[in-house]
Amino acid sequence: MTTATSRHSERRISPVFVGILAVTAVTGWATWTGFAQQPGVAVFLFVTAAWIVSLCLHEYAHARTALHSGDISVGAKGYLTLNPLKYTHALLSIVLPVIFVIMGGIGLPGGAVFIERGRIQGRWKHSLISAAGPLTNVLFAVVCTAPFWLDALDGVPSDFRFALAFLALLQVTAALLNFLPVPGLDGYGVIEPWLSYGIRRQVEPFAPFGLLFVFALLWLPAVNGVFFDVVDSVLKSLGISDLETYCGQELYRFWQGSNEFCSVSP
Repeated sequence: MTTATSRHSERRISPVFVGILAVTAVTGWATWTGFAQQPGVAVFLFVTAAWIVSLCLHEYAHARTALHSGDISVGAKGYLTLNPLKYTHALLSIVLPVIFVIMGGIGLPGGAVFIERGRIQGRWKHSLISAAGPLTNVLFAVVCTAPFWLDALDGVPSDFRFALAFLALLQVTAALLNFLPVPGLDGYGVIEPWLSYGIRRQVEPFAPFGLLFVFALLWLPAVNGVFFDVVDSVLKSLGISDLETYCGQELYRFWQGSNEFCSVSP
């Protein structure tokens, strides 16, 4: 009985996550209805809360896939409750991604849930665990862009449309960055089980620095330009224009003042 109760509590959705969902819903409603006196503040809270929700779902996907692959320890660690405070590196998983959104409008891959890989047998299972997180970002991007590629935007307020476009940009950047085959990122985790033991041993020391290396490259104008050209191409294929993502980011950065161009855009 105690074991059953314990296992149930390990999978109960955390009040912290429910609170984040509530903030997303309320600020989304305020953005849609124009209820907020300062729409930029509502957009900021809506996008930030929704972005944290996606980070929680990203880590949950890793943990849930690991559970079904043989790592039964993820429940006791709190990873199945969607509580971001339970992650191995809460700073890396939540705080830094939010800071990067605020500073640069880019979806920083989240931190880690600790998977006991020794409990898992089979290379395909290891690859799937690593792929589950960024695939969640892909799914989130599909949901965010659905009103655009389904031509379902009639009557949708421009502020909400711009906020949704910016949120979609964050999901696309997160998915692309996560799938890079760089040590420390999920993309490398997908291919790692298929590499020889010698190669894995040689690459292992660089894993803690992989993400820093990627973002150092993104500071280079040429690399940054190519990366965002790819992002823009993906968004355009899903019906989102540069104008919509630009205005979404401008609204998000409400402290910079209102952008008259976006306020008169259809």
